[in-house]
Amino acid sequence: MKIMGDTKKADGSTTPAYAHGQHQSIFSPALGAVSDSSLKFTHVLYNLSPAELYEQAIKYEKGSFITSNGALATLSGAKTGRAPRDKRVVRDSTTEDELWWGKGSPNIEMDEHTFMVNRERAVDYLNSLEKVFVNDQFLNWDPENRIKVRIVSARAYHSLFMHNMCIRPTPEELESFGTPDFTICNAGQFPCNRYTHYMTSSTSVDLNLSRREMVILGTQYAGEMKKGLFSVMHYLMPKRRILSLHSGCNMGKDGDVALFFGLSGTGKTTLSTDHNRYLIGDDEHCWTETGFGTVLENVVFDEHTREVDYSDKSVTENTRAAYPIEFIPNAKIPCVGPHPKNVILLACDAFGVLPPVSKLNLAQTMYHFISGYTALVAGTEDGIKEPTATFSACFGAAFIMLHPTKYAAMLAEKMKRQGATGWLVNTGWSGGSYGVGNRIKLAYTRKIIDAIHSGSLLEANYKKTDIFGFEIPTEIEGIPSEILDPVNSWSDKNAHKETLLKLGGLFKKNFETFANHKIGVDGKLTEEILSAGPIF
Repeated sequence: MKIMGDTKKADGSTTPAYAHGQHQSIFSPALGAVSDSSLKFTHVLYNLSPAELYEQAIKYEKGSFITSNGALATLSGAKTGRAPRDKRVVRDSTTEDELWWGKGSPNIEMDEHTFMVNRERAVDYLNSLEKVFVNDQFLNWDPENRIKVRIVSARAYHSLFMHNMCIRPTPEELESFGTPDFTICNAGQFPCNRYTHYMTSSTSVDLNLSRREMVILGTQYAGEMKKGLFSVMHYLMPKRRILSLHSGCNMGKDGDVALFFGLSGTGKTTLSTDHNRYLIGDDEHCWTETGFGTVLENVVFDEHTREVDYSDKSVTENTRAAYPIEFIPNAKIPCVGPHPKNVILLACDAFGVLPPVSKLNLAQTMYHFISGYTALVAGTEDGIKEPTATFSACFGAAFIMLHPTKYAAMLAEKMKRQGATGWLVNTGWSGGSYGVGNRIKLAYTRKIIDAIHSGSLLEANYKKTDIFGFEIPTEIEGIPSEILDPVNSWSDKNAHKETLLKLGGLFKKNFETFANHKIGVDGKLTEEILSAGPIF
């Protein structure tokens, strides 16, 4: 496929598949094996501007409209979210011993042959179209460690989505872009063949780390591209001793950086977005050694006024808005900063037994980072009558490629070297579980976060809790002291102890998946992490 390489001339020389600086180019696809689709010409729409992509979407994509605020509203088809059970990784000599396979792992294996079957199906589909969209862009704001990616897609809205999500090269950088480090071939409108080996549905999202390629079939949900590249970074960056993280990140006026980890509903975005601090990002980061174009997906709006009704969930609860980070007033551009001073793990504890804030040692930080805990509350899903614990390794289990303990060890090593402090902040319930107690006030949580940022919380007096062994402050200015130790805010002390033991048991059971993986000399680090969990 020529958009994945150069065109060979009759005299043996090569020319680019398209001319940089031009929006459109015509080429004849060159495949390894000739197929009928290689006999036609396809227009390549290369790095179009948002305005041009709006025009393409409105003209040619059914279900695309411009809303009252100027955003492009569109639909992703039947799939309105990621399909983790259909995401596969080629297991070969490169990945056999490097990746995390087996129980608990998000990596579902496939072989090279099956990948090539799906790849050819995707390539043939794209080559059969009148036009395809190509984005050449960068990942990672650090120039020394950025990755060149090429995204080939059939839909204008996919091209605009990735235009917003990735780092846009300058015209000069496009001229010298050269061969990409990784390529996405998005043929999501076309299904995979369900009778192909390993396939379980008409959707397949396939990663081949040896070929540095990703193929998408049978889903038009744009987030598959973004999160696919996030998985790639989770593989490539640790090879450079760079820690890839599913986290929020902001920086104070004095250059103090904080990382925020948390699953959905824990307040990661809310707390990392602070008008008194610069936003570096709210989702994906790399901890290195050196320290008009909005897309609205699957929303409902008024046919005449084009005003969006964000409360309407008739298409999906999983609506999305994608826009460049430059649209945020206090964003730090470029999105890089010094080493973090604080690493904040967020949990919405609906059991109501975790303290509002706990200071963690390095082993505890690793344990709770690997655990990635939060709790669903009753009523959020059918059949849930009481708080339900949810664990996601490294706060992003669906995207990690290596064993979670490897990321945890890298995090601890960087924290130790830079003198960073770990914290566990509960944004959930106090005074009882969900339905009995009350949600901790956001104003209190913000005061806790402010005290962490300022460094004043390090100077507080601390005491140790039972079971989890947390160090908790005895007082914080502006916060009722009785809520700092959960047992004090529960009227039924026996119920508190029972619930605490129940949650501790859930942590232990979850951690069984990781207990047998030995890291460090003679597995000493594994033992250290295990000893940092609940004890009873």
